Amino acid sequence: MKILLATHNRNKIIEIKNALSGSGFEILSLNDMPDLPDVVEDGDTLEHNSLKKAREIFEHTGITTLADDTGLEVEYLNGEPGVYSARWAGEGCTYDDNNRKMLRELEGVPEHLRNAEFRCVITLYGKDVLKTSEGVLKGRIIEKARGVQGFGYDPVFIPDGFDLTLAEMSLEDKNSISHRGQAVKKMAEMIMKIKKAD
Repeated sequence: MKILLATHNRNKIIEIKNALSGSGFEILSLNDMPDLPDVVEDGDTLEHNSLKKAREIFEHTGITTLADDTGLEVEYLNGEPGVYSARWAGEGCTYDDNNRKMLRELEGVPEHLRNAEFRCVITLYGKDVLKTSEGVLKGRIIEKARGVQGFGYDPVFIPDGFDLTLAEMSLEDKNSISHRGQAVKKMAEMIMKIKKAD
């Protein structure tokens, strides 16, 4: 059985493939299918965008599809950037652009008001298959970016109970606690149950 990851993001592909290693499934990504149209992520929730991506890619390919949508929700910013996390600093922005905007928005804000959480929603969609999982990682936004691992907002986010940013952790350590790692682990368990049922 094949599972198609509805992403071109190399970092996400590595994280998810790593979590699903040993599942016995052939894991493909959108990089293996360059002719597929882009899915417009116009939902107002992570759940909506995750389901839309999985369903549309499945309808084009017929391959059971796994899609995620992930957002960083900052308490002081009333939950922003949320569903707009990837393009918060504008269309075509880089991870660095987003991080610089985050640090600007929180400049001078005291540590106890810098609470944030990463939330990841994953949908598996296929013929007679619809499964959803979620992971949440609570932490805070620091005042200056640190670390070169990971991607996205990892350099400015320290998880609760840690002194390192996500960008200072190894991929293995990050996956063991991360929002996506949690959601993928739950989804992997569901996938293994589906496989056993077959």
